[in-house]
Amino acid sequence: MKVHILDDWFDTLSSLPCFDKLDGHDVTVWTDHVENASILADRLQEADCLMLFRERTRITEELLNKLPNLKLISQRSVYPHIDVSACTQNGVLLCSNMHSDTPSYAAAELTLAVMLSSFRQIPEQVASIRRGNWQMGVGRTLRGRTLGLYGYGRIAKAVATYAQAIGMNVQWWSSENGRERARTDGVQLAESREIFFSTSDIVSLHVRLKPETRGIITEQDLASMKPRSLLVNTSRSGLIAPGNLETEIAKGRIFAAVDVFDSEPLTDIDNPLLTSPNVLPTPHIGYVTEDEFDLQFSDIFDQIVAYAENKPIHMINPEVWIS
Repeated sequence: MKVHILDDWFDTLSSLPCFDKLDGHDVTVWTDHVENASILADRLQEADCLMLFRERTRITEELLNKLPNLKLISQRSVYPHIDVSACTQNGVLLCSNMHSDTPSYAAAELTLAVMLSSFRQIPEQVASIRRGNWQMGVGRTLRGRTLGLYGYGRIAKAVATYAQAIGMNVQWWSSENGRERARTDGVQLAESREIFFSTSDIVSLHVRLKPETRGIITEQDLASMKPRSLLVNTSRSGLIAPGNLETEIAKGRIFAAVDVFDSEPLTDIDNPLLTSPNVLPTPHIGYVTEDEFDLQFSDIFDQIVAYAENKPIHMINPEVWIS
């Protein structure tokens, strides 16, 4: 099969152990990011299979209509960036392993890392000593503080384990279903949504972005956070209504650590989330580790191999498959 891989910015995948699974296939790797559908269509005209790097490129009806040779899209996890109906209309099978039992430990680790970095002023302290100025201020300790985890899922549970290991208090808020599961598990739920936001020293978001969760974190939620508290978002930018975080940050009252943005890759150096001294920004690196890549792309390559053997797995729109 002619397999095209999009958005492998550092040409990382070919160095992974799992890449051997594609032996025998004609593989093309694209290391830049292109959004224009016409340019993408020209590049991908001969592709039988399109392999996606998470949600870096949107797969639209416009693009799919221009790819008559495409038979398979292989990726991992959720797929809000893919027009599944257009895939079906064009006879393109979408395969995506939803990894129901495997959290992204890399994302959980980054969440802890940015919490520590923000409270201990690590980027600022490093910049200070490199300028020859020694210390630039006094940080804060995490032990004994309250971490509020919004979303009762796999990554949040991993973060809770890390936080408790260093002596933090953990409380939860989630959807009604999530809160019911949390009650069953006997963990500490906040008495109300307002109390959750107003009593947490750190609020960390761990919710999948779906139509019903878009903008779920409101202006009122952010306004009710205590002064000098920290909002961490290593999930999806769309969970916060556009402009709300920027507005609250501009007041200088709370801090934020964000790994996700409304537009990615974000290259606008004047974006307030990049210029504010109250924000620790990282370029969507939550899952970007060699170990996580090998785990994730091993699943993606398995889907390609299974399709080539006429035994497709993890089908999202199985109605297009003709054995």
